[in-house]
Amino acid sequence: MSEQRFGEFVAVRRDGDGHVAELAMDRPKAMNAVSTEMARSIGAACAALAADPSVRVVVLSSTAERAFCVGADLKERNSFSDAELVRQRPTTRGAYGGVLALPMPTIAAVHGFALGGGFELALACDVIVADETSVVGLPEVSVGVIPGGGGTQLLPRRVGAARAAELIFTARRVEAAEALSLGLVDSVVPAGQDTTEALALASRMAANSPVGLRAAKRALRLGHGMDLEAGLEIEDAAWRTVAFSGDRVEGVAAFNEKRKPNWPGE
Repeated sequence: MSEQRFGEFVAVRRDGDGHVAELAMDRPKAMNAVSTEMARSIGAACAALAADPSVRVVVLSSTAERAFCVGADLKERNSFSDAELVRQRPTTRGAYGGVLALPMPTIAAVHGFALGGGFELALACDVIVADETSVVGLPEVSVGVIPGGGGTQLLPRRVGAARAAELIFTARRVEAAEALSLGLVDSVVPAGQDTTEALALASRMAANSPVGLRAAKRALRLGHGMDLEAGLEIEDAAWRTVAFSGDRVEGVAAFNEKRKPNWPGE
């Protein structure tokens, strides 16, 4: 397995053919609280992954035993002046926006606490695999702020406006079983198996056309919230990017020849 470090707190790992990349948050002593340095590293790692055509799926994981990520580093924030907080904001947005903008499918592997910005990082992914120890929520209003990493926009897209409002306004924490029933996460697996299961799911996705995966994600993301006619035009535009690709030629040939495709990725 290869590993590339982005600062002290973020590692990108690859195994086998490298088509699945694991972006591991690695600040266990602080339960992955997102400091300025960590936010900068997440953004840099995402930029590198987005620019790498060999990466077909990304898994966002945690090396901290008790948490996926507990959100913003409030100890650091407590020392900030207003001017410093303003200066930090683009760096923070770069981390959450970096995950959200990844062009390939993304899976969050969640265990323990995923709160505030931590849950927002998971919400920025396409699929959330949680283990049974998971506790998720957006408690920002309980400390005098609001979700600022995409939570007010991403959560209602998952669970609807009224449910998102209830969860954000009460600041309550939701345990794994209820989180699954509400659609806050997409599956619940045994304790300690979140990363294993997420990587296995990622491998199944990565067996498919990389051109197709990126185009399908683009259509899903851009079409969400559009009226049906506009959404179908977005889908058609995405279809045109794959219909004349090398992946489409290889996929059809492999199907007819009853063999596994060897995707050119273009």
